[in-house]
Amino acid sequence: MPVDVILLVLFGALLHATWNAIVKAGSDKSLDAALISAGGAVSALPFLAFLPLPQTAAWPFIGASAVLQFAYFQLVAAAYRTGDIGLVYPLMRGCAPLLIAATSGVILHESLSAGALAGIMTISAGVLTLALEARAGSGRAVIFSLANACVIASYTYVDGIGARLSGNAVSYTLWMSLLPPVLLFAWATFRRGAFAVTKHIRHNWWRGLIGGAGSIASYGLALWAMTKAPVATVAALRETAILFALVISVTVFKEKASIWRYAAGVVIAIGGLVLKLA
Repeated sequence: MPVDVILLVLFGALLHATWNAIVKAGSDKSLDAALISAGGAVSALPFLAFLPLPQTAAWPFIGASAVLQFAYFQLVAAAYRTGDIGLVYPLMRGCAPLLIAATSGVILHESLSAGALAGIMTISAGVLTLALEARAGSGRAVIFSLANACVIASYTYVDGIGARLSGNAVSYTLWMSLLPPVLLFAWATFRRGAFAVTKHIRHNWWRGLIGGAGSIASYGLALWAMTKAPVATVAALRETAILFALVISVTVFKEKASIWRYAAGVVIAIGGLVLKLA
């Protein structure tokens, strides 16, 4: 994988860990997740006029992605309501590349080198070690996290293929971001009422803009990278966001990190190096 692709995927991983921390820190995680999705759409709007429309073949994937993104944000909020970030984030992000690596040969007909496969397995081992080390969290948190790993693997496939068919990965990403917040806020309004939703937006809109811009930029970088390198390899390298999440948990949330968390971080870094050399 080229160095410039690796660096941009790593920057996207930092952005991803940051917006997840914003959701975890929020008082209403469901509405904060919806706000971040909306912030991504708002960030996308100014650029749409300057980009070509995605090719016709990509639009069914944009529609499917919207449904999967709706499920993703719902499960993110549910997982963070019931579990510690040290448990939830590694499980969600660590299991997804394993699922993709195990099935990409059948679904995408991509062949991975032995080195790339070793890097994927090393990164996944590191993030799963972090999850096993974390003691906070309930059985429900584990269920939500594993379910979301399946959703992540699903939308990675959908968007990886859709971005390739679209002719322009950036355009695909921006158009893909518009529908999920509509679904999320429609559902929130149905469940919570317009007054509660409006009140939360009025007091927390800035969280959505900051987190949303980071979210759309992070995913856009990943989709662009998927047009330059195998989907499974990019998906695994993106999971180095765990390292950034660990730093955020210690410096911002003041969570205590054991030696096992740091050891797992080293394993993840080694996995990234293996991917670079593959």
